[in-house]
Amino acid sequence: MMINAGIEVEESPIDRLLREQAALQTPVADFSLQYDELDGESVDSFSKLIPLENPNPGEQFAFEVNLDRCSGCKACVTACHSLNGLDELETWRDIGLIHGQRDQRSYQQTVTTACHHCVEPGCLEGCPVNAYEKDPITGIVLHLDDQCIGCQYCVLKCPYDVPKYNERLGIVRKCDMCHNRLSHGEAPACVQACPTEAIQIVTVNKAETIDTARTKGADAFLPDAPHQDYTVPTTAYISKHEIPVNARAADADILRPQHAHWPLIWMLTLTQISVGFAGAAALVKGISMPLAIASALTGFAGLGASVLHLGRPLQAWRAFVGLTHSWLSREIFAFSGYAGVMLLALGATLLKPEFSQLLWGVTALTGLIAIFTSVMIYYDTHRIFWGLSRTSIRFYGTAFLALGSGLIIGGITLSGVGIVLVSLVAKVINEVSVLKQAKAETSTPDNHSARIQLELERPALTARWTGTLLGTMCLLATPAISPAVGLIGIALISSSEIAERYLFFRAVVAPKMPGGVTA
Repeated sequence: MMINAGIEVEESPIDRLLREQAALQTPVADFSLQYDELDGESVDSFSKLIPLENPNPGEQFAFEVNLDRCSGCKACVTACHSLNGLDELETWRDIGLIHGQRDQRSYQQTVTTACHHCVEPGCLEGCPVNAYEKDPITGIVLHLDDQCIGCQYCVLKCPYDVPKYNERLGIVRKCDMCHNRLSHGEAPACVQACPTEAIQIVTVNKAETIDTARTKGADAFLPDAPHQDYTVPTTAYISKHEIPVNARAADADILRPQHAHWPLIWMLTLTQISVGFAGAAALVKGISMPLAIASALTGFAGLGASVLHLGRPLQAWRAFVGLTHSWLSREIFAFSGYAGVMLLALGATLLKPEFSQLLWGVTALTGLIAIFTSVMIYYDTHRIFWGLSRTSIRFYGTAFLALGSGLIIGGITLSGVGIVLVSLVAKVINEVSVLKQAKAETSTPDNHSARIQLELERPALTARWTGTLLGTMCLLATPAISPAVGLIGIALISSSEIAERYLFFRAVVAPKMPGGVTA
């Protein structure tokens, strides 16, 4: 109500809003005013969210999340995004949701997650260029942007979906616990922004953290979160209320096809075909030249394609730095050796044919070793779909299919047909064993992998088996018709192997922290 010249006038909503707006302080100014009015005890309360001293030997900094206080408001996500200057769709902190039932009542809990600054970080172990380091004092896992070549192997190695690839920059980036702010006694962005003080930085004992991960495992973390014994994450989630045994992540049943990684599809398939052709060139007399050329062309094409996967391909020469700990570095080293021996064998085929078969034999053996490093790259990610036996059968099966095909073309029909059939049977059993899991009643990684192939990637699955069937028929008919039919068979089987490798990447279930429900 407003009074003007003795007349009482009703205040309009617009006038009221303008009056209130004129008296409003910005959040920063309001916080500053309240901070100036705080007494000493309140100041101490504010500083309790971060440690004011460096950890002692055997300790490190870690996030502690009070689930009872987390409301899922995403203030932490926004603050992290703004303070770190992230790109529009880039996030280093996420909000997830778990739900279940307790005492016949529904249970729902929001969860904020970021990098867990693991005691044994998988990203650091897998990086071929040492672009990660664990601070020896604070234990914070730091990413060195200037060292990163954008290979994205850390994305596969981390079981918590923490490193995020930035396509614009061609590198991976992640949470660093705002270590620069901590070093000056300031709270990280997420800690400072949380209105309920659900996040704080604490000091943890690394030995105790390892013991908890090794003995309690998943029970000490969150529902549907990856097992802790792999990287030993340090984040602690605390609550006065016990999480129901039947609690699940809100996105636990959502099918999530992964990135196809086309350069890697071509690299893996072509290099393995190259190794098979190299073996055939070592065994077949008379037409070793066509097989040698085929081996060299597919091999170098595959190695060239691999460079296209890098965000910073001009920095690829640094990939040998992590040779002592990274399987990716070892693969690059092994295939570099394979390429060198293959060049020698190709030269001998042109200049000294009497030595060519021996050198192609050495080339094939070197290639088999290189394929083993490829197998280990994916097995070392601890993803179930990429298990050791499964991946070995896929990769070596491709090489032996090429070997058998080369032998058939070269006239060694019986051995060639035998190798092709044995390889196909092994691959069929291997892949069908996963597809059968689509009918499982429980939601498991294999169930998801099978359903992704059957429900979301059926055209690729159809192409995979159609090409295999037609290609095998052509190869078996080659001795009775002509080598040209065998070449068609090789082309069809190679195409089917490309489709298989596409499904290898798309159908894998990537472990992650509990996520939310998306529209």
